[in-house]
Amino acid sequence: MLDDTKTIRPVARIVRGQPTNDGAGVKLTRIIGNQDLPDVDPFLLLDEIRSEEGADYVAGFPDHPHRGFETVTYVLAGRMRHADNSGNSGLLTPGSVQWMTAGRGIVHSEMPEQEDGLMWGFQLWVNLPAKDKMIAPRYQDIAPERVPKAALAGGARVRVLAGSFAGLVGPVEGIVTEPLLLDVKLPAGGEASVPVPAGHAVFAYVFEGEAAVGRPGRLVPRGHAAVLGAGEEVALQGGSAAGGRVLLAAARPLKEPVARYGPFVMSTEAEIRTAIADFRAGRF
Repeated sequence: MLDDTKTIRPVARIVRGQPTNDGAGVKLTRIIGNQDLPDVDPFLLLDEIRSEEGADYVAGFPDHPHRGFETVTYVLAGRMRHADNSGNSGLLTPGSVQWMTAGRGIVHSEMPEQEDGLMWGFQLWVNLPAKDKMIAPRYQDIAPERVPKAALAGGARVRVLAGSFAGLVGPVEGIVTEPLLLDVKLPAGGEASVPVPAGHAVFAYVFEGEAAVGRPGRLVPRGHAAVLGAGEEVALQGGSAAGGRVLLAAARPLKEPVARYGPFVMSTEAEIRTAIADFRAGRF
């Protein structure tokens, strides 16, 4: 149920994800990080992989560097193996989450462990503040059973990936931007209200069916994201005969300069040049 004492966040704009490819030719839909929506501070990129054709994804993401930000991988279907140049390795399976803090630099790969069948999931990039861009890299690998689940009175079912909601605390810890990341499944006509800190930036990406966002609700179809304005609560409602499913993300904006070049996100162009030189010299 909605809390009438709280301000409902309005929809500021709705954007459609754009087809693209990345890695070794993996076909993606890019929702944040394209010309229509360059960022939603501190969120720098949101990609969705969704294909049953192995040729669309089997080449994967061979060794590549990162510096200065965090990557969040959430798998809905399929199997993805990650490994890095420090000897870390892990397998992402349906329902699992990985929050990787690249910090001062890491070289890693993300490769499918299947040649056909449905591969479906997301990667979200979250910026780091200037003071933390050169911290030591770390992983938080979260198995599916560690993600708490809530069943709401309005019929929605929610997986709490990060942050706090409905008395549950997500397993991702120690993130400076204080994120909230939820997977919200809404039956037809089902409702969910999500309190969010007033200063956080918020977007809602509909990846199944359709959902009404805000009050009065604006209908958002699959493959589109609603960027929300100011307020204290997000209102969601399943808007189709089959309902909808939404990736809801909120975090504290950094409001800092961003210098960005491929897999490097720093605060100045000089820092980008240093990152490139360090990578080429094998200092990651």
